[in-house]
Amino acid sequence: MGSIPTLGTNKTQMHSLKKQKRYDKAYMKMALEWAKLSYCTRKQVGALIVKDQMIISDGYNGTPSGFENNCELDSGETKWYVLHAEANAILKCAKYGQSCQDADLYLTLSPCKECSKLIHQAGIKRVIYYHSYKDSSGLEFLKKAGVEIVQIDNLHN
Repeated sequence: MGSIPTLGTNKTQMHSLKKQKRYDKAYMKMALEWAKLSYCTRKQVGALIVKDQMIISDGYNGTPSGFENNCELDSGETKWYVLHAEANAILKCAKYGQSCQDADLYLTLSPCKECSKLIHQAGIKRVIYYHSYKDSSGLEFLKKAGVEIVQIDNLHN
């Protein structure tokens, strides 16, 4: 027979969920600040990777190291080699030997198809995003892969 949860357990779970929401909003606010570091003019995107309530990596969209900090062509189109914020954050973990396994990823813009594959392969268990990207297939892929998806649409309460 299964055990019946006690009132204390439910209270604890509710407190834990409330606390997680507070942390989610705080980390998202930080990701939004991080996005402001991007030199891209079309879209500025920020990313934070958090594991065990510690930020283990960060990133924003931009050109690779050593390239001119100009993301767009004269036509306004984004240069093909611009790295997305989440790719930069995941690559930073790889460069310094930090595992993303079971981490949370905070994004100011939901991931594209290509980045969703990186997120899944990196072992990230939860993606929290603010704005929705025009193509939702990246999110659909992650859901299918068992990654928890959370959208934060209000940072004020």
